[in-house]
Amino acid sequence: MEEINSKTHVLVLPCPVQGHINPIVQFSKILASKEVKVTILTIDFVCKAMLLDCGPLINIESIPHEAIPVGLENFLEWFQTLMLEKFSGIVEKFGDSEYPVKVVVIDSIISWIIDLAHELGLKVAALHTQPVALSVLYYHIDQEDSTNKIPFECSVPVSLSSLPLLEKEDLPSFICETHAYPIVKRLAFGQNFNFKKADWLYMTVFDWSRIKFNKEKRVVNWLRTQYSIKTIGPVVLSIYLDKEYDSSLTKPHYETCKKWLDSREIGSVIYVSFGSLVSLREKQMEELAFGLIMSNSYFLWVVRDTEENKLPNEFKSKASEKGLIVDWSPQLDVLAHKSIGCFFSHCGWNSTLEALILGVPMVCMPQWVDQPTNAKFISDIWRTGIRVKAGKDGVITREEIASSIKEVMVEKKGVMLKENAIKWKILAKEAIDKGGSSYKNIEEFIEACNALN
Repeated sequence: MEEINSKTHVLVLPCPVQGHINPIVQFSKILASKEVKVTILTIDFVCKAMLLDCGPLINIESIPHEAIPVGLENFLEWFQTLMLEKFSGIVEKFGDSEYPVKVVVIDSIISWIIDLAHELGLKVAALHTQPVALSVLYYHIDQEDSTNKIPFECSVPVSLSSLPLLEKEDLPSFICETHAYPIVKRLAFGQNFNFKKADWLYMTVFDWSRIKFNKEKRVVNWLRTQYSIKTIGPVVLSIYLDKEYDSSLTKPHYETCKKWLDSREIGSVIYVSFGSLVSLREKQMEELAFGLIMSNSYFLWVVRDTEENKLPNEFKSKASEKGLIVDWSPQLDVLAHKSIGCFFSHCGWNSTLEALILGVPMVCMPQWVDQPTNAKFISDIWRTGIRVKAGKDGVITREEIASSIKEVMVEKKGVMLKENAIKWKILAKEAIDKGGSSYKNIEEFIEACNALN
């Protein structure tokens, strides 16, 4: 205890959305395992919904509140107002304790807290929980630099420094849909206005210096010419290897999934999941359901309770022959299981990174925000997956879904995709092992924090 008492107290502030909470909580566990005192600052809604035990070395400071607003955009705006109102008091409370806060680790999407943190005398580490390519893209849309911005009207194809040629379908949804997601758009672009003010800028990717895929190296290297960034990823794999990684906001079905997967042959199962926010139209759910049946492969499909009513009755009667449907799953366990042959995904960044570092090829069906850009890199740059093609009405047919799955699961291209995925898995593990690039950067951060005492 005396050794821990001498360490800097780090306050961790996650963005209260599933895909953003996971990596920053996992990074917190890494810090705590290295004898840093860590407190996660959140709100009662997240604290109660997480259903997790962060372990004895991590404290949770939860802010009480009334009913939360409906809708993601309203929720994020409300969260910002609440946190800006309560943050100073919480920091001051710790200031009167045995462990005053010296450093705050934030998700870069909530970079609006940086100025206030600095006013309170804190150092700030911003953790970027999205792909590096998006930082490059947002840099060119930076409203403070009109010479580098591209029009929201979507002049495509878009050619920008270090990035591959991006068609309209490869760009984040709110760039082309000019009036869509105003709060999300403000937060996303605000990262580039504000997160560069942080004292440390960290990316949840790993150092690409040993990778032969030159296009990916160009993206990272170009961004380093604009910001002083360091890589600390994949934090998901770091915790996964320690077997203390679960931070799902919904309690996963551990035993149900494991027992079912254990009974399947190696590489025979499609894992299907669209994260915690994506909501497919009823017609698209129908096409996906029957596309899975037509693929003639076993499938484990995560269908949230709010989406289950969109499943066709005819499909439900057939699904048990080849599939297992759950409302959530232990995704890292599932992706690491030997029976998994591919991941049919919306391509959220966490899911993308988890598949990449666990060596699982993907079938990409992106929906919004960064997902189209992630799918572009998966299919064309990293070459670890393929992307389904939508019809003129925007719906991906069951035939397209089935043929894409077969291309990955049984055809020759699938072998190449799997080989590429395994290469990334090896490189990711090297980065987080002792002496690796991410390992060194985390150690340097801890040393810098301790020097503040």
